[in-house]
Amino acid sequence: MYHSPTYQERIEILRLTKAEHTDRKLKATGYFNVDDDGRIPWPEPIPFQTKSNHPSGGCYGSRAIGENFRAFLDVHPVYIHPMSALAGAWITYPPGVGGWRPEDRPTHLRPLHQKYNLAPGVMAMNHLGPDVQIGLDLGWGGILHKIREFRLLNQPPSGSEMADFYDGEESLVLGVQSWIARHVTLAREMAATENDPVLRDNLLEIADVNEWLVWNPPHTLREACQFLAWFQCVDRMWGRGGALGQLDELLRPFYESDKVIGHISDDEEVVWYIASLFFNDTHYSQIGGPSPDGENDLTSRMSFLILEAMHRLKIPSNIAVRVHDRLDPALLHLAVKYLFEDGTGASYSCSGGLDRGYARNGIPLPLARQRAKVGCNWTCLPGVEYPIQDCTRQCLSKPFMLAFEEMLTDPLSDRTMDELWDRYVQHLSISVDVMKQGFDWHLQHKACNSPEMVLNLFCHGTLERGLDASAGGVDVYFLTVDGVGLATVADSFAAVEQRVVNEHRLTWDELAYWLKHDFGRGETDPEQIHNGEKVRLMLKSIPRFGTGNSRADWWASRIAAEYVHLVRDYPTALGYTVIPGLFSHGDVLKVGAKLGATPNGRHAGEAISHSVDPDPGFMPGGGSAPTAKANAVAVAQPGWGNSAPLQIDFDRHLAYEYGGLEAVENMIKVHNAQGGTLVNINVISKEQLLEAHADPDKYPDLVVRVTGYSAYFRMLSPEYRQQVVDRVLAEE
Repeated sequence: MYHSPTYQERIEILRLTKAEHTDRKLKATGYFNVDDDGRIPWPEPIPFQTKSNHPSGGCYGSRAIGENFRAFLDVHPVYIHPMSALAGAWITYPPGVGGWRPEDRPTHLRPLHQKYNLAPGVMAMNHLGPDVQIGLDLGWGGILHKIREFRLLNQPPSGSEMADFYDGEESLVLGVQSWIARHVTLAREMAATENDPVLRDNLLEIADVNEWLVWNPPHTLREACQFLAWFQCVDRMWGRGGALGQLDELLRPFYESDKVIGHISDDEEVVWYIASLFFNDTHYSQIGGPSPDGENDLTSRMSFLILEAMHRLKIPSNIAVRVHDRLDPALLHLAVKYLFEDGTGASYSCSGGLDRGYARNGIPLPLARQRAKVGCNWTCLPGVEYPIQDCTRQCLSKPFMLAFEEMLTDPLSDRTMDELWDRYVQHLSISVDVMKQGFDWHLQHKACNSPEMVLNLFCHGTLERGLDASAGGVDVYFLTVDGVGLATVADSFAAVEQRVVNEHRLTWDELAYWLKHDFGRGETDPEQIHNGEKVRLMLKSIPRFGTGNSRADWWASRIAAEYVHLVRDYPTALGYTVIPGLFSHGDVLKVGAKLGATPNGRHAGEAISHSVDPDPGFMPGGGSAPTAKANAVAVAQPGWGNSAPLQIDFDRHLAYEYGGLEAVENMIKVHNAQGGTLVNINVISKEQLLEAHADPDKYPDLVVRVTGYSAYFRMLSPEYRQQVVDRVLAEE
């Protein structure tokens, strides 16, 4: 006998739909090596033609982008999943809209970017944290009124940059409102043909919710979730934005109000709302955390319901638990419990290193505590800070190889560790300086090319001043950069020192020969291959970074301190402070592909080390020794409030041998107390992982935390999957 689907059955159907969408996206576009998102495949092209405002055929600047974005939304498909509590989904980006004009691109910096293997972040989009509370308070109609109000107050001359700013933002909001209204029509059309009375009522409720939201702010929990879903859609369309905020606090007032008036009687319905929001997209948000005064914890009933929705839906979701001394232990326990059950889950953003570190930059500690973890590795003050987070990568290993090669080819050079270090610092200084030149160029040119069209609506000061967030629209400008490959270069320094300088097992020239010839890889002479591999293993077998009290640990501390000094202690030419972090995302592959063999025994073209972590297998006799790894990462923290994450990948069996849930909870709390900034964990069956790597379709629902983001394992390329496999195998 037919029965209407329960809330849990609807969530399960959403999960199956996500799996189907993943299949179709894989077939259409191939592997996807960044964080998953809510983009859905669409069988038909979107009938949109960009209207250019530049001889190159591109579309640049606020007014042109806003008008094109509105036109794109006018033809963007409408979508409602009948099992969801929410309407809407995004299909793709507005094609041909945005980017940088050819004359504004930093081509003069490109040679040094390439020389030093830099990801410079110039022209980066959308990596700041919005304050979506602005939208929840005002609604789209209120935001439109705010644009018009401040245009009237500022009275920009026609044709000025400020006038174009307001024109573009107004066009965007009008486009969003029209798009929402078209979903109202679709929901009523679907309801008219729906035979199940429960599903029909759901569609009619979706219609009513969205009809209200076209002009008004949300006043129920369901309306708040729907508003956030619309934000997520347009934020993804414009530069793949993914920052949301303190999700439990954003939703808590609506939940409590609904409970008081009896609008919600069953928390199963709430879990369905939130699961529908996660199905809509995988924006980054956090739960729990300290109050501004540090005396209270923000954990609420809503925090637990968010974790529950994530657990029930079982798709990639990017929730962080904000760990601090007063965190509700029940929230941490539930997060770790679901981590063991699901294989992955929330990440753990640590106030111990983030808050006091950030306050060292001159920010009051109560304000520093309000930074939210809203990205792969990063935190940001909502709506008041422009940091260009997670877009810049400073390769720490390429300056080493340049210094080594330069020293050996200079006939007048001393061949000593001091000389190698001095040349390394010289190249690292040049590398850091060119990165800072890129920051200045970015801030001088971004607003007139690809302004922060969506996030400007959710910042404090942008609409009031008529300025883009990148051009003075917000109050705080601490820029950020992430160092990549610490263990690679620390182990390389230590290997040279031990095997060449101290033990004389190799000469400098012999080492240079084997590096040039990639330790005999690709040779045809068996003896050459054997000798090269012998040298490689000899270099690799030194006490490595992470083992504790080794020379590699000493070198890692020295390198990290020098990097932090060069980045943080000298502002850019325009006076901007840059805050250092140590994080790699998936750039270990891209950087490694451009790097020759290194003295730590790494082959040419192979991935370099991940973030601030020791390399897999760093402990003698096997095993990653989670405590040793956590200690190494804690010691190397840059200390200014930018992240240097700890990545722990347990085989499920070994996780229980390590001590199970209680041991992992304690590890997280201790890392926070040590001044850590972020902990990412997988608890995966080694056998299952290897089978999934060999045949990804065998485990279509396997979700892993790759670095700071989660993704379906099968969506990742074989090279990216190998990173996760190597880390888990190293636990043996």
